[in-house]
Amino acid sequence: MTLRPRPKVMTLTDAAAVRVGELVAGADGPATGLRIGVKNGGCAGMSYTMELAEDAGPLDEVVEDRGVKVLVDAKAVLFLLGTEMDYEVTKLKSGFVFRNPNETGACGCGESVSITPVKLPA
Repeated sequence: MTLRPRPKVMTLTDAAAVRVGELVAGADGPATGLRIGVKNGGCAGMSYTMELAEDAGPLDEVVEDRGVKVLVDAKAVLFLLGTEMDYEVTKLKSGFVFRNPNETGACGCGESVSITPVKLPA
């Protein structure tokens, strides 16, 4: 039996990969990648979280894309399946943008989202 390769939880655009690389290279201490997660909070119910990570946690999903490493917190995997991470710069702001097919809504200020976890087949 041949196993299919597992799809990545997330993908990164070129701009996101460049920015993750810059953040890791400019870290004050040792860093191997950027850890992504979600937490409860905000007016829409959930917010994305990001922090530089020294090492992958035992349950982190490791995504290596475009030469950089993103560590997805195990509790966030079902909320982030199929997400594309981008980095956008406009006249008024710059930051990471998540194109998440699991989002069901967002607040007006853009700080929080509603996300429905993916239902896995039984």
